[in-house]
Amino acid sequence: MAETERLDKKIEVWGNIKVLDEELDEYVFKPGKIKDKPIWCKIIPQTGSLQKQQADTILSNTTHKIKVRYGVGKDLTQDMWFIFKEGNIKHRFDIKYILDPYFAREFLEIFCEEIIGG
Repeated sequence: MAETERLDKKIEVWGNIKVLDEELDEYVFKPGKIKDKPIWCKIIPQTGSLQKQQADTILSNTTHKIKVRYGVGKDLTQDMWFIFKEGNIKHRFDIKYILDPYFAREFLEIFCEEIIGG
């Protein structure tokens, strides 16, 4: 099986984009989609931890490796994040760092953190 056939999920690329606030007549940064179309990826769970918060709520920190083709991911930066939709559930993955394994320019491995709960 070719490596690209394993990219089985679609994710959206988000970040803070510069928009004109007409009320204030100045530019502000607001969350928005960076790319018009979702990109294909492989989401690979890595580690997880649970923390007990105030009022008996539980916070789960989970790290994932998201693998994308180099061409679609070469413009990604650490201040962006991914949104993965699974039915009615949205997962947000904050980018921690990006690797180009062996400098091969074939795939990028993007290490992310997902925070669940709160």
